[in-house]
Amino acid sequence: MSIFSTNDLGVDLGTANVLIYADGKGLVVREPSVVAVDKNTGKILQVGSAARNMLGRTPGNVVAMHPLKDGIISDHEMTVRMLQAMFKTATKSGAFTPKPRVVISVPSGVTEVEERSVINAAIEAGARRVFLIEEPLAAALGAGLDIKGAKGHMVVDIGAGTTDIAVLSMNGVAVSSSLKIAGDYMDDLIARHTRRQHGVAIGEVTAESVKNQLGRVYPGGEEITMNVKGRDTKTGMPRTITLTSTEIFEVLRRPARIIAEEVLAVLEQTSPELVSDISETGITLTGGCSQLYGFDALLMERTGINCTVADDPDSCTAYGCGKSLAWINHMQEGPINIARRRIMKSNFY
Repeated sequence: MSIFSTNDLGVDLGTANVLIYADGKGLVVREPSVVAVDKNTGKILQVGSAARNMLGRTPGNVVAMHPLKDGIISDHEMTVRMLQAMFKTATKSGAFTPKPRVVISVPSGVTEVEERSVINAAIEAGARRVFLIEEPLAAALGAGLDIKGAKGHMVVDIGAGTTDIAVLSMNGVAVSSSLKIAGDYMDDLIARHTRRQHGVAIGEVTAESVKNQLGRVYPGGEEITMNVKGRDTKTGMPRTITLTSTEIFEVLRRPARIIAEEVLAVLEQTSPELVSDISETGITLTGGCSQLYGFDALLMERTGINCTVADDPDSCTAYGCGKSLAWINHMQEGPINIARRRIMKSNFY
């Protein structure tokens, strides 16, 4: 191997997790996007899994936080420091090793300001050059869809911060939509439900665990129960309650239906030729929340189109970013202003 070999990286910068694909190595980083920092000194104490374990458990001088919210950067400095630590893990170090070129996925509805925030954070964290790719396009590549031809494909990427829905053709996005109704929103609904119906307050980690174990968005399946520990809102004392999958279905059915309605809305904006293609190729579900029981059945019922969950849906976007490294020399560097370009294109035609 040459001492001048590249350190190119594909980064799925997710609200819940950061996955990094290193050229020639595969996935080398899979960590929660959480940072623990000492407020008095500004020192980063932990990043990733260790920091996530601190959520809701830190003393007064330590704060554990998600520096990304709804798929975009909410705390620039903490995002930079988190990426610095993860880039260091993902790349080789040596006297002749250049800084990495980085491909980063962004939600479909991203604005130019949000794009620049992502680019600046990656540059400050140690990237040499930064290229952006839309999340549903990366997810389609990672799921192994053949999007090079004119035949249309549809991807629904249900992550933690956003749900991205896109119709893809000829290595591009024909129609897309991005919703801020996804995994984190569902976690919040579950936490509010336990407080309102059972008088028990639970943290975000517990709410996510309930969603993963009991979550369903379509009737049927085996009834499952789960004992959940929290704080009694009246007495302040610890208390254990039992939740059922049927109960959680009632909590999650509304956000799932909103996602299904948005899929229908995207199909309505799609050309008849591409819709005809999608009726043959089907709808591919990616992202962590696509694994909730019944999402494929719900979309199939609402659209009449066959739906399948991709293999390893959590990692599809990261693998797609990794595949795009093959043509990084032909990608457009810097902000691509996806939303504005799409509006200009629709106005032009």
